[in-house]
Amino acid sequence: QVQLVESGGGLVQAGGSLRLSCAASGSIFSTSAMAWYRQAPGKQRELVASITSRGSTNYADSVKGRFTISRVNAQNTVFLQMNSLKPEDTAVYYCKLLYPQYWGQGTQVTVSS
Repeated sequence: QVQLVESGGGLVQAGGSLRLSCAASGSIFSTSAMAWYRQAPGKQRELVASITSRGSTNYADSVKGRFTISRVNAQNTVFLQMNSLKPEDTAVYYCKLLYPQYWGQGTQVTVSS
């Protein structure tokens, strides 16, 4: 069983930054790809960024150049650095371990204009 706990969400003004963290329990973290998803009110959950066990990354077009996903396997933690935040980035952000699939509980990010 794997538990994922997100932290770092909050309220920020447009143009500001936040850093999300996702701490994982269990020994499979270092061998599994990880991802961040988000879900805005009334919208489907969407992939924001992903990172393989070796550190290769992929981003949604909407966040390229603004968000950075990273991981520290020794700490069983994945991060999402979010810069130049926009009101449309407002959503609940979820951490996901991809293989096998586990979800965190989500953390709210609100960007005011």
